[in-house]
Amino acid sequence: MPDTPLLLFGRLGAALAIGLLIGTQREYQDHQEGETHSFAGIRTFPLAALAGALGAVLTGLTEETLVLAVTLGAIALMALMAYRVTATTGDVGLTTEIALVATALAGALCILGPLSVAVAVGVAMAVLLELKPETRRFVRALDDEDISAALKFAAVSALILPVLPDETYGPPPFDVVSPFKVWLMVVFISGISFLGYVLVQVVGAKKGVGITGILGGLASSTAVTLSFAERSQNQAALAPALAFGIIAAWTVMFGRVLVEAGVVNPALLAEVWPAIVAGGVAGLAYGAFLWWRGRGEDASSDGHRQFTNPFELKSALAFGALYAVILVGSKAAEMYLGTTGVYASAIASGLADVDAVTLTMAELSANGSLPVETASRAVVLAAASNTVVKGGIVVSIGAGAMKKTILPGVGLILAAMLGVGFLL
Repeated sequence: MPDTPLLLFGRLGAALAIGLLIGTQREYQDHQEGETHSFAGIRTFPLAALAGALGAVLTGLTEETLVLAVTLGAIALMALMAYRVTATTGDVGLTTEIALVATALAGALCILGPLSVAVAVGVAMAVLLELKPETRRFVRALDDEDISAALKFAAVSALILPVLPDETYGPPPFDVVSPFKVWLMVVFISGISFLGYVLVQVVGAKKGVGITGILGGLASSTAVTLSFAERSQNQAALAPALAFGIIAAWTVMFGRVLVEAGVVNPALLAEVWPAIVAGGVAGLAYGAFLWWRGRGEDASSDGHRQFTNPFELKSALAFGALYAVILVGSKAAEMYLGTTGVYASAIASGLADVDAVTLTMAELSANGSLPVETASRAVVLAAASNTVVKGGIVVSIGAGAMKKTILPGVGLILAAMLGVGFLL
């Protein structure tokens, strides 16, 4: 409960804004769908939010929780009555009715809880309501394998992660492996990959290979490289556009590295960002050049079909094992070979996966097993070796036109990243 009238007015205003936001979306949606007499719109939702907020205020003043309960119950009853009326016309959807009750609860939260949380909930509700076509498109794009894989991974994560011990076992270098942290990293990186997969399925690739490269880069920049390089053999005319998609995916990979480092160890992010950003900016600049040069070409493609659901238990276990091996290997290399051993380990590991190396270096530098500067340079070397590998994929299986287009980009990215990381 706010202590001053000014704070109270601010929270009531936030409740009103949430109601207006959701009410505007509902009113516009009804207009788009030809509804002329929806029971709740741009006026009803703000009133419901204010009712919830005022119920919370009166509850605080009277110290009687029944006031808020009666207010929310009355709004829920009106929503139920409205549903009974609309259901007789054949419309059995409950979205607007539930949204009205949730808006009233958000209004109450503006008074009783953290204002930032209440506003975030209101915005999330409006976004979810607006994404109706996209969510339906996403569901239609799913198959039995997608649902099964996602449910299995969610169940395994929810059941196993909370009970895994958060402690290490054995002497150095094995004392850096914690079962809980290993599986936490599996869930973290799979979540990023799944986000990319969802975006590819929702947005699709018919708008061009560029968007497929950007969204696919969230899932796997290596998969984008392999898919587009193979396609260039049969679609030589699209080689420049496909090359742009590959560069876009590589640029997103640098963004993934920054997110992973920042989440696990902000100190590593502060050290590594100049080199990683330099590589990303170089890729972005070269990608912009390719887009400008080929902006008149038709780059329509169904590249999203090349991406499979990343929530496969086998893949998750493989990543967890790779992460643990790199964790122990990097610690052992640092113990017995010094800094040179860490760099060699990072280069070798980066040939297969940048994410695992980034998370490993973030963890080792966070717990003091490795200096932050050494970890930063190891991440840069891993990103560079991974870029070289993906460039090699293009050279090996890509069309001639794609090779000529990609190789300058590889050189530019490596020069920018390694130059900033090791010379500045």
